Amino acid sequence: MKRILLAYDGTEHARRALEMAADLAKRYEAPLSVVSVIPIHAGRAPVDPWDDPESHAAQLREAHQLLAPMGIEAELLEPAGDPAAAIERVAEAGGFDTIVVGSRGLGTFGRMLQGSVSEHVATHARATVVIAR
Repeated sequence: MKRILLAYDGTEHARRALEMAADLAKRYEAPLSVVSVIPIHAGRAPVDPWDDPESHAAQLREAHQLLAPMGIEAELLEPAGDPAAAIERVAEAGGFDTIVVGSRGLGTFGRMLQGSVSEHVATHARATVVIAR
């Protein structure tokens, strides 16, 4: 592992992914970057609270505060777009060889209705994908 990208949204699943990514970064002496994607939903009114850039900036600050006591100074990234596609795009552009994401544990029906970012990233990313459960 040479470069690790952590997808972080502040949920319990993302916190488990953060712990795993921090462990991997220490173990492999690899730099860690954290991405929180601002989802864009075309034509939606009113704006979904998850579309709010400030909530994603707060998530990145939280990740930074959780990683700092572990001795990890992470790069913070905040792209906009479809979350799964944005994570894949950031990983490709940044030369990340490992992506760590959390899993919400959706069943088949939930994945059909809501989609699964972790499943999409695991299926489409060129990097190794680690899914924390």
